[in-house]
Amino acid sequence: MNAIADGLGALAEPGVLAGMLLGTVLGMLVGTFPGISVTMAVALASGFTLTLEPVQGLAVLLPIYVAASFGDRVPAILINTPGTPASIASTFDGFPLARQGKAGLALTVSAVGSLVGGLAGIVLFVVAADPLADAALRFGPAEMFALVVFGLTMMVSVAEGQLVKGLFAGLAGLLLGVVGLDPITGDPRMTFGLDALTSGLPFIAVIIGLFGIAEVFEQMLTHREGASTVVTQMGRWTPTREERRLIRKPIAMGSGIGVVVGAMPAAGGDIAGLVSWSQARRSSKRPEEFGKGSLEGLAAADTANNAQVGGALITSFALGLPGDSVSAVLLGSMIIWGLTPGPTLFRDHPDLIATVSGILLLATVLAFALSLLRLRGVVRLLDLPRHYLWGAILVCCAVGTYSINNRPGDVLVMLIAGLVGLAMRRYGFPAGPLVLGLLLGPLAEANLRRALVIGGPGEILTSPIAGALLAVSALALAWPFLSRRRRRPAVDPREPADMGG
Repeated sequence: MNAIADGLGALAEPGVLAGMLLGTVLGMLVGTFPGISVTMAVALASGFTLTLEPVQGLAVLLPIYVAASFGDRVPAILINTPGTPASIASTFDGFPLARQGKAGLALTVSAVGSLVGGLAGIVLFVVAADPLADAALRFGPAEMFALVVFGLTMMVSVAEGQLVKGLFAGLAGLLLGVVGLDPITGDPRMTFGLDALTSGLPFIAVIIGLFGIAEVFEQMLTHREGASTVVTQMGRWTPTREERRLIRKPIAMGSGIGVVVGAMPAAGGDIAGLVSWSQARRSSKRPEEFGKGSLEGLAAADTANNAQVGGALITSFALGLPGDSVSAVLLGSMIIWGLTPGPTLFRDHPDLIATVSGILLLATVLAFALSLLRLRGVVRLLDLPRHYLWGAILVCCAVGTYSINNRPGDVLVMLIAGLVGLAMRRYGFPAGPLVLGLLLGPLAEANLRRALVIGGPGEILTSPIAGALLAVSALALAWPFLSRRRRRPAVDPREPADMGG
């Protein structure tokens, strides 16, 4: 109880409160501007927060993550453009409602659903994370190796339907994770004689390049002036009693689906929103309205989008496995702060877990309050010329990367990672598996080698937990191929083969 009291007491510190306010405002703006991903924003902010105490840094980073899930619905509803990938399903009914003159009502319903979903995710984090971490404390090196492999394969298996390319990206991340000192012997590997690489590739510089610089370069190459039109007629903001009754069921459904999908490694808010929208349509008495301006569809999608945040943080904090690319950046920052995400975090720093829960709760309430303000200036922001935004992002990326270690070489790594990220986007290679490989590869290697030292290959093969996790991992990789083969139509052997004309 003392740890909980100390953790909640830290929320009253002026630096923590200021960080939460700053992070919430930044998160709302990040979500509002299409093309600025939450991963990019958190990675960029990490460069400026690594000199702070862990609690102060998390007070900035976590609210960005939370508030962006509130802000991303604004462009989704007003200009039919997702503020972040997580709000894709919000465009299905949000923009049709706006074109019907119900933009204000859509924004209010979305905000309410986001609040309920966010609170549901926090409740699950408070209730389930500690028991899950306690169970994981019993894991040995073999079980931890299998768990990390499970996390890696989950990211690859949902890599935007590109399994082979996801595998290549994940293997590239594993290879980059080898750079530095051997975890057992301490011998340098792939450092090419450079002292700067003995500690490995600068993780934050790589992340900022892959998601920040690559995104700006992509927008510069593909942006078209006048591509979107902002809906400025808000209409009424308050739902009627009938409308409030109508959205109760999809909000409840979205909360459940969001926290479950979020807790699955690498699933993400986009999958949670799409699944929730689809299930809400199936259970609705008015399925014909979905996609044409349904409050039920909008409420279900946005509720799940926010509920997945709490679910993703459960996996990240309790097991040390990133729930999505945003939590991968959070885990990387925590490692740099000297914290070890995973089961030992709950045992060694229970006060920090209480602080994190409080930050999530306050950030959710504050983001909800900000989202209800009828700020027409936010609508005007969507019409700002994009080149101003690009310039500001590039400068912040460079300054943030350099400020971590005060090394110009880190900025060079950032730019190279940006070009690599741009090439990956152009050729359809997902960046998520590469990030997970870079972050989790050293952890997998260290636990594998410890297990082999303790009992050889039998240490892994005879462990029921490790065997089950590795079996599920293999099934996750094989399933796309198996399902594709089952869907392939059979060819009648009596028919002549098509010789192409």
